[in-house]
Amino acid sequence: MKPLNSTFIETLDFNEKGLIPAIAQDWLDGAILMMAWMNRESIEKTISTGEVHYWSRSRKELWHKGETSGNTQQLKEIRYDCDADVLLLIIEQTGVACHTGVRSCFFSGVGDSHEQPLLEVSPHLDTCSELFQVIEHRRCMPEQGSYTNKLLAEGDNLILKKIGEESTELVMAFKDDEKDSIANEAADLIFHVQVALSKHKVNWRDVLKVLEKRRGGPRRS
Repeated sequence: MKPLNSTFIETLDFNEKGLIPAIAQDWLDGAILMMAWMNRESIEKTISTGEVHYWSRSRKELWHKGETSGNTQQLKEIRYDCDADVLLLIIEQTGVACHTGVRSCFFSGVGDSHEQPLLEVSPHLDTCSELFQVIEHRRCMPEQGSYTNKLLAEGDNLILKKIGEESTELVMAFKDDEKDSIANEAADLIFHVQVALSKHKVNWRDVLKVLEKRRGGPRRS
């Protein structure tokens, strides 16, 4: 994380109790993990230590996230909204964010009607990360008739053949400058690459970490 200057705190619009809501977002897949409150002291402590500190309204004291549970949050970036009255913390979460033991506090989805009970769901991720979760679910719990399970069952011979075919089709789509075809072939290639990753038990997050590490790194000649 680049060194942060705390002068931005002066621009924030704290409420009458000196607090501001802070939303914690995963640095890789964009998942919204939790919301808590911060005050000037907790923001300054977060900046100075690199680990997120909130303000506990019930205990009326600083709350070092994960101090007892080990589920700490390493700060990557701080942003604030157009009205400067909400903070967005881009963080690397160790363990889980929610005190219930799940990854995100936002695990309840609203049903089609108010009469339906809340449904437990995973937090919303970027599309590629959600696709990989589906593939992983198919690997662990196969479904009859699933194309993903057919690929996994056939193994590398079929999966790598499909990667080769999709790569060639993508190259041809680029050559022909067919934008719709390019988008479709790129999507097909990403899917089959993710199936191969799942087959070899390489997590999509590991790929994202490599890409994130390369971002802003030394330029290649």
